[in-house]
Amino acid sequence: MKALVTGASGFIGSHLCEELIRRGYRVTCLSRQSSTLSWIENLDIELVKGDCTDIETLRNIVIGFDYVFHLAGLTKATSGDAFYCINAKGTENLIQAVAEKNTGLKRFVYLSSLAAAGPSATKNPLCEDAPPSPVSDYGRSKLEGEKAVLRYAKTLPITILRPPAIYGPRDRDMLFVFKMIKKGVFFDLGKCYYSLLYVDDLVQGIILCAENTMAEGKIYFLCDTKFYTGEEIAMHISETLAVKAFPLRVPKFVMPFFAFIGERFNKQGIINRDRIKDFRHTYWICDAKKAREEIGFLPKVGLKEGIKWTADWYRIHRWL
Repeated sequence: MKALVTGASGFIGSHLCEELIRRGYRVTCLSRQSSTLSWIENLDIELVKGDCTDIETLRNIVIGFDYVFHLAGLTKATSGDAFYCINAKGTENLIQAVAEKNTGLKRFVYLSSLAAAGPSATKNPLCEDAPPSPVSDYGRSKLEGEKAVLRYAKTLPITILRPPAIYGPRDRDMLFVFKMIKKGVFFDLGKCYYSLLYVDDLVQGIILCAENTMAEGKIYFLCDTKFYTGEEIAMHISETLAVKAFPLRVPKFVMPFFAFIGERFNKQGIINRDRIKDFRHTYWICDAKKAREEIGFLPKVGLKEGIKWTADWYRIHRWL
């Protein structure tokens, strides 16, 4: 089985490559000239240079693969145009190239995001049939990527996945939270609820969706079976780090200013004006019932265990 992975050098992509290799796949990774390859450079993979924003670099690359896993995307940017260039137009370019050059494809898997669906208005978690209502440029750009993929649903076997926040080893977004809590504080955004998923469970779900015929043409939420408040997440991290952390209350009306300051310190950080649009909503929760019932998706890692493993990895690699 031959697989092409975009975004392979990133947090999720590198974990996916490792698991595909373990399962006997022949893995090719599409990377840009500027990509940092430290997580995959020692894996048994083939590297090809290309850029999803340039369709001419893709047409000869996509030939002959059984599976295409499209994970490449922009999660942080200082302009909406950058999100749309990568997440929407880049996705459109890739699937167009596949449709033109690889008619024997078994599955095109697009890793979208809960942000494409938007937050829930109530404590009832989102299901796949809820009308999408993204609230950020990131979410809207991922939804446009979904639409690009769905336009080829009659000619290619596609599956779209919408995970919530993903955490685990190599994740730099959650690292920001760990570092704050190690210093004794965490941002309290009020009573907010989140779905989460550990990276290993996401990888299992991605491959399961690719290999299961029931998943063809479908959209799935992938998350674990519980919802967590921000306070619960902070509590688990503080217990793991053996520190006492105090909440730093951030009223919603000051969030835009707070994000502006965050961008001044780190333009590619988790605290930015676009991400704050997401943080201002209370219920970022979804239900993976459809994936459980149709394809047998069963996450195995709970938050307490996943937080511990993540913290251990951060310590070992001196990130924390």
